[in-house]
Amino acid sequence: MTKITVTFLGTTASIPTAKRNHPAVHLNYQSYMEHNFLFDCGEGTQRQIFSSNVNFMRIDHIFITHWHADHFAGLFGLLETMGLEKRKEPLHIYAPEADKFLERLLNLGYSSKPYEVIQHNVEFEGNEIQILLNESEFQIVSIPVKHGVPAVAYGFFEKNRLKVDKEQIEKLKLPSQGPFYKKIKEKGSATFKGREYKLEELCFVEKGKHVVYSGDTMPCRNIVKISKDADLLIHDSTYFEDMKRKHSSLDQVIQLVKDADAKQVILTHISRRYQNEKELEDKIKPLKNFRIAKDFMEVVI
Repeated sequence: MTKITVTFLGTTASIPTAKRNHPAVHLNYQSYMEHNFLFDCGEGTQRQIFSSNVNFMRIDHIFITHWHADHFAGLFGLLETMGLEKRKEPLHIYAPEADKFLERLLNLGYSSKPYEVIQHNVEFEGNEIQILLNESEFQIVSIPVKHGVPAVAYGFFEKNRLKVDKEQIEKLKLPSQGPFYKKIKEKGSATFKGREYKLEELCFVEKGKHVVYSGDTMPCRNIVKISKDADLLIHDSTYFEDMKRKHSSLDQVIQLVKDADAKQVILTHISRRYQNEKELEDKIKPLKNFRIAKDFMEVVI
């Protein structure tokens, strides 16, 4: 059984408040191995990490949606702390125009890092989904979004799994494990005691989990494309009324979710103009499967 745990380390927009830090989302994926990813790294992210259950030294991949300061200003301090803690493993950082901005950040001051920082440029124009990380059990992908500066959304896609139908196995009196199942999964069929069994007779597909983080964006078709049938969509809802700015409002997210058919939606990047959390909760109360992000909120899928 695999598990995804999403931790919201920061949920405000532009300017932090007493209750909301700058944007950062941690995703922990547990399967045969444990994987840890950080999406955005606003100012104060490492302080938020120290107040959470996140182990920052286990993060090997950081994904920046765009180069507005509230989404990356925490990188400098986090990278320095990793060095002071004697990190040795390489750290991968993905972002639009990564080579342009990361070079400046990495050359600030007199520090020398005992680990390698590997930068990856992410495509920020067009409407194609780009595969950034392709592992045996999952992919992490990106797609351009609309924000006035080069910006992207990211998606975590767990790959589908082929599972053995235990009830059917018992019914047919077949062995519960062994090379028979390895062969049927690899070849599509296998023989046991003189009879050939087809893959579709004994196995079924378990659909992989799917999480999307929009970053900052106005509504756009690319978000619908990457979020189709997502188990969790984390979406910019800077405003709860239409402010005609380069972000999304609640009504716009509602329409987008109808098109994407996402199963669960968490609204984040909340403007500091909204200080009354109960009023916000009342606004989404009629909406099925909508929640408002809070700092240190954990969501398990």
